[in-house]
Amino acid sequence: MAKPLSILFVSSEVIPFAKTGGLADVSAALPQVVRELGHDIRIIMPKYAAVSDRKFKIHDIKRLTDMPIQVGEKTFLGSVKSSFLTNIKTKVQVYFISNEQLYCRSDLYVDPKTKESWPDNDDRFMFFSRGVIETLIRLGWKPDIIHLNDWQSGLIAALLKTEYADEPLFKNTKVVFTVHNAAYQGVFPKESFVKTGLPAKTFKMDGVEFHGQVNLMKAGLMYADAITTVSPTYAKEVRSSKDFGYGLEEVFKKKARKTYGILNGMDETLWNPEVDKLITKTYSAETIEDKQANKKALCDHFKLPYDPKVPVIGIVSRLADQKGFDLIEEKLEDLMKMDLQLVVLGSGEKKYEDLFTKAAKKFKKKIGAHIGFDEGLAHLIEAGADMFLMPSKYEPCGLNQMYSLRYGTLPIVRSTGGLADTVEDLNAKPKTGTGFVFEKYQAKQMLDAVKRAVSAFADEKIWTAAMKRAMAKDYSWGASAEKYIELYKNLLKKK
Repeated sequence: MAKPLSILFVSSEVIPFAKTGGLADVSAALPQVVRELGHDIRIIMPKYAAVSDRKFKIHDIKRLTDMPIQVGEKTFLGSVKSSFLTNIKTKVQVYFISNEQLYCRSDLYVDPKTKESWPDNDDRFMFFSRGVIETLIRLGWKPDIIHLNDWQSGLIAALLKTEYADEPLFKNTKVVFTVHNAAYQGVFPKESFVKTGLPAKTFKMDGVEFHGQVNLMKAGLMYADAITTVSPTYAKEVRSSKDFGYGLEEVFKKKARKTYGILNGMDETLWNPEVDKLITKTYSAETIEDKQANKKALCDHFKLPYDPKVPVIGIVSRLADQKGFDLIEEKLEDLMKMDLQLVVLGSGEKKYEDLFTKAAKKFKKKIGAHIGFDEGLAHLIEAGADMFLMPSKYEPCGLNQMYSLRYGTLPIVRSTGGLADTVEDLNAKPKTGTGFVFEKYQAKQMLDAVKRAVSAFADEKIWTAAMKRAMAKDYSWGASAEKYIELYKNLLKKK
């Protein structure tokens, strides 16, 4: 048997400890599957206020207490604590870098009062980046691979290739940098450059400079040994135009040979209608008629009349323009003229929260809205809805369309990112289709896709066959984890 790999997985959020989005799900699921495959993978993240020592059985590592970490002219003391991420099959060690001044706040990245990023996010994540490296040195643990995720850890790649280039511990270590969403880049004023501790020569076009500012995502892109995006289509999109690359498209083009699109997986221990404890009645492709019990429960929850012949469209999402809600707003009245019901779960931009709150009052028998988040309700929507609407302007990967497929809830999506990689259009491919896809980011095209879905729903034979095909799709983490391991091994073969 080949020697197991040693991998440090660096992320700013990991479920169940801290979460704002899909990054947290990936950062828990992928390491657990890699561990199942026999490799020594460990996770490191900041210790936020919400990460309870008692709840998660977190303990101090005495030799990693009060480490002085320099960020510009400031010296912060960092301590490292430890716990484990566990499921039935695996146990993955998690390190937490703590500093009360930097991390004991009510939100991970944004001040809830101002709705703006914390003004010292440069300090917070530059401290984290240096803390990760110093933790490894003090532990004396040599990873073969350091796998970084998004801008919050991008500086690590640059530090390893400059300041720590002669550190023996990292002599043969390779760095992978994963872009989960190129829209969020960690851009800070030029004055923040001194805080990085990087050599002056790195503040240039081929370094971390970005229009006279410091860009931490660019640091990851420029200095990593390999770059991955969270779907094959997104790997092409980020180098195709500013709509996806957000100013870094030329960097993505330059790094194309080092870039790999690896589709995120879904955690089937959490998302599986056959064993899901959060839904009204479990079911499989063989007992697909039991899905109706969840549809009835969903309608009851939102006080909507239940009719098996009327399709329910579900939405679970952050309420933002990126997710296509401007298209829905434009065509909401047209949607309400159709024989369908709509249930919405999410929070975000106030204009969309208000839109659905008012619409639920206006169309009491057709729309149900829950502003906020409820894990149980999210599962019930996936299980109880007939269709799932994701008209995203861009979607690096997306997980909800995968959940929907697994639950036999046919997605209605725009052809972008991971949505294009996971959903086949039923009209274009009637024998293999699993959903309804529209190409251009236009409200009319979205409405036409919904109309096609409602029309197909009326044919029980066609619809049931499509549901069963959708449920048979395998988007679990197994295949994706194997691709990451293959990438790790190929990197280590290179001199």
